[in-house]
Amino acid sequence: MELNAYRIMWLFVFFDLPTDTAKDRKNAAGFRKNLLKDGFTMMQYSVYMRHCASSESADVHEKRIKRLLPPLGKVSILRITDKQFGNIMNFWGRAEVPKEPLPTQLELF
Repeated sequence: MELNAYRIMWLFVFFDLPTDTAKDRKNAAGFRKNLLKDGFTMMQYSVYMRHCASSESADVHEKRIKRLLPPLGKVSILRITDKQFGNIMNFWGRAEVPKEPLPTQLELF
């Protein structure tokens, strides 16, 4: 199957988790660590993103996130195509930051 910018997907996970108690902080930290173990990178403190070679691969990671959900807090998952991701604009202050390069490694699962 040919890879193209409409088939390649990006997953974003946005979350707002409670940190009032030690248990809440442990759950929040564990959720972030599990996202990193699953290949997500931190875009902002509560926004993580992951490149997926296909919609089927994105399905796998979405299911994994659902299994990792902490007991409290808000979590949202957004899936966009690589073509849509190509329109992102990132700024640090008023300076535009170049887009992150596509991963060079192909996924085998």
